[in-house]
Amino acid sequence: MDRRNAYMLRGRLARRGYDWWWHSLVGVDAETGERQPFFIEYYVVNPALAEALPVPGQSPANKAAGKRPSYAMLKAGRWGEGRAAQIHNLYPLSAFSASREGMDVRIGDSVATETRLSGRVALSAAEAAAHPEYMSDAGEMSWELEAEKQLAYSVGWGTSALARRIDAFQMYWHAAGMKTRYKGRITFNGREYRVDPESSAGYQDKNWGRDYTSPWIWLNCNNLRSEKTGKLLERTSLDLGGAQPVAFGVSLPRRLLVAFHHEGEFYEWNFSKFWKGSRQRFDCPVTADKVEWNVDAEDPRTRIEIRFSCPRATMLNVNYENPDGEKRHNALWNGGYASGTIRLWRRGGRGAAWEEVDCFHGELGGCEYGEYDR
Repeated sequence: MDRRNAYMLRGRLARRGYDWWWHSLVGVDAETGERQPFFIEYYVVNPALAEALPVPGQSPANKAAGKRPSYAMLKAGRWGEGRAAQIHNLYPLSAFSASREGMDVRIGDSVATETRLSGRVALSAAEAAAHPEYMSDAGEMSWELEAEKQLAYSVGWGTSALARRIDAFQMYWHAAGMKTRYKGRITFNGREYRVDPESSAGYQDKNWGRDYTSPWIWLNCNNLRSEKTGKLLERTSLDLGGAQPVAFGVSLPRRLLVAFHHEGEFYEWNFSKFWKGSRQRFDCPVTADKVEWNVDAEDPRTRIEIRFSCPRATMLNVNYENPDGEKRHNALWNGGYASGTIRLWRRGGRGAAWEEVDCFHGELGGCEYGEYDR
């Protein structure tokens, strides 16, 4: 099993820290055939502060008592114009368990392992209105899914056993399922969706740490077509994340981790692997109608240009509270309809001419961008 996909909270991280396992995928409406992206997350915060009932940090009573959040949470929902929703169910820590060997997470009757997902969330409109501290929309979603991980991305020493042991970073990221084939079904508000491995465009990663990053950037696409051949590519995947790493309490210059698998070849632009001489530049403007991801990365032998965007009307402002009880991300744009192009070049060495490998056209990508309130 992949230990970087395991449960990480212990010691001081268990008193002030979070851990979550994120899954995003595309289903097909059983009646209309329309493709619909969904997300599912298994989450825990500050388990060492557990009480008999969940402790939501946004509750006025808990704030007045100086309590930090402590609960397990199932978070699930979908994206789309006029239908984006995030549904949260909070559980006491007595209903949570997770393995330190790999992904084997239990919250109530819901399960997430490396090969299987099963669960349900439900919150009525009355409950959502009565409990704004849940930070949730109303709705109901259930899932029964099998998972087959095809491609992974490890950022390297930044999530190594040593880096984890010395608590080097404020926020960690590991993509055990950079490209994952899901199979099964999802039911959302009574409507059935079929999930097929060939069209699921699935993804699984995890984040953990003492706090979140700001700005926060993520972009993944597993539905990519070659401009040269016109073919949909089965083993091609883009994943990027990061923005403002904090190491040993020191905020570092803005950087990204960019990974690209292309039909058996792997390309990476990783600021932490300084010996490779990679550079990354990014700009993520939020306009009236869309959010953009404009990313350029290169090293002496390879170069990538990413131009993606997602319509704001299909996105949601995803809700998380910080482990200290504050809620600093209030415009964290999160979507599943990112689309755009990726251009990839390589060359034999310094001074040699750049040769374009291909231009890739992607759609139904997962995406996120936001900064703390100023």
